[in-house]
Amino acid sequence: MGGKAKPTKHTAKELAAKLDAATTNRGGGKAGLADRTGIDKGGHAKYECPHCKITAPDLKTMQIHHDSKHPKIPFDESKLNNRHAILVGESSKPKPGVRGSLKK
Repeated sequence: MGGKAKPTKHTAKELAAKLDAATTNRGGGKAGLADRTGIDKGGHAKYECPHCKITAPDLKTMQIHHDSKHPKIPFDESKLNNRHAILVGESSKPKPGVRGSLKK
């Protein structure tokens, strides 16, 4: 028997949250590093801002970032760093971005 206002068993919501946290890639570790650098097939970090080094997946997103964070500097596509062109040659075998749990 538990104490006052202290449940003795886990709720279904709590168990589902623990399962989700265990099986979903949150961007950390080696798999997250591959995802952030754009080496794997996710390709989320294709373009890099030359001013603040933040990454974006496409030109439209980079233009939105540039207009909101650097309004006084004119947007020039030629100054953007294409991280896929730089980093693809460094890794011969990409790792997957999401690894499921061993325990189901």
